[in-house]
Amino acid sequence: MKKIVLSLTIVLISIFAAQAQILPTFKLGVKGGLGFSSLNSDQKWLNSDTKTGFQLGVWGRVGIAGFHIQPEAYYASKKVGLSVTDGENIGEGEATFKSLDVPVLLGTKIGLGPVGFRIQAGPVFSFVQDGEAKLVNVAKFGDYKKNSTGIIGGVGVDISKLTVDLRYEHGLTNLSTDGNLDQKIRMWTIGVGFAIL
Repeated sequence: MKKIVLSLTIVLISIFAAQAQILPTFKLGVKGGLGFSSLNSDQKWLNSDTKTGFQLGVWGRVGIAGFHIQPEAYYASKKVGLSVTDGENIGEGEATFKSLDVPVLLGTKIGLGPVGFRIQAGPVFSFVQDGEAKLVNVAKFGDYKKNSTGIIGGVGVDISKLTVDLRYEHGLTNLSTDGNLDQKIRMWTIGVGFAIL
């Protein structure tokens, strides 16, 4: 009798878990995080060090059949350290990129109840980007584009309404308006969010 009750309980839990994955879900929340950025360049005279910036914004998630789409919108301040060399050190400083970033992530969640692990990836679009570089001994380093795109992916965990994400962003757009330069953002981020719906 105990085996029958145990087997029936396992079957019911499995059916409930399968239905929970099939039924549509919706979440909306806020998030904040830290970004660790560098500027990748094909120019040997330009070196970049990782600097810390921040992100602050909102996210939504619509899921069905075990998959979800998670659009986000956040204000991002990305900083990179720069040094220009030509046999000797010409100038050092940092560049700051301020933008509205909109990633659109496709992912899946593994877990039951309030705890789940996520894998996500997708494009990220940066709008109204304000780029400025300040280097010692260099009057003006370069101008930067107002919009850019990239790809982003990572892992996350949900614990009830709390979310934690670790992601890598790989810039696809050359940020420099100078056709002779190729500069793209590379960034690791760690973010914490809270679901309000």
